[in-house]
Amino acid sequence: MQRRVVPAVRFRPGLLALIGCALLAWYLTVQLAAGMPPGPGAMGLGLAGFLAGWALMMTAMMLPSLAPLLSAYLRSIRAEHNSRTRAARTTALVAGYLLTWTGFGILAYAASVLGARLAADAPIAAAWVGAGLLAAAGIYQLTPLKNFCLRHCRSPMAFLLHASSYRGAFRDLRVGLYHGLYCVGCCWGLMLVLITVGVMNLAWMAAIAAAVLLEKTWRHGIAFSHAIGVALIVFACFVPANPWLLPGLYMAPGMMM
Repeated sequence: MQRRVVPAVRFRPGLLALIGCALLAWYLTVQLAAGMPPGPGAMGLGLAGFLAGWALMMTAMMLPSLAPLLSAYLRSIRAEHNSRTRAARTTALVAGYLLTWTGFGILAYAASVLGARLAADAPIAAAWVGAGLLAAAGIYQLTPLKNFCLRHCRSPMAFLLHASSYRGAFRDLRVGLYHGLYCVGCCWGLMLVLITVGVMNLAWMAAIAAAVLLEKTWRHGIAFSHAIGVALIVFACFVPANPWLLPGLYMAPGMMM
């Protein structure tokens, strides 16, 4: 009688720490969003404050999708017998990854500020701009460049073969930065959607985080990515007649800048 072999699941401390950081970041993000309804602008913050909040949001939204890469990376550094060295190298990788997304936050800040001004000065134009941005994000989901970046994010072993050539004190930070650039290339359109619906829109944050995770880990992730693109294009068609659908570009009556 043939025995059925069930693969063992190993809960590595690094992965548990990753999940813990993501959960803590979600908790703090919810606290930050309390009493702050979605709306246009950068939450009333300057660049430094916005980047701090954006980094917290990216920690909550993006770290779960980093788990496959981190799992493969932890296996690749098993030769490091010192647990502190392994922890330091893992932390450097995650820091490089989040640093890339924090850098993207500068563009998000500029887009949020410009969106608020457009919503206040030209609300009709803001609705059409929002529809165009949604359509652009949807179209990007269907492009070869999106597929290329997504396949990179879905293939951690191929990525690690490339990163194995890195040397020096900052090699792990470089690994995180390198992967982060591909991740930005994969997900910038979805973050653009987040800006149009309001950067502190918790419902959309959760939906986009789930979409990113499924794109990168589900076996039908590429097809799912295409379905998201089509859905965004369809959604864009309803925006000009219903500008309130995009709170990040809609100044509700009585709302103050």
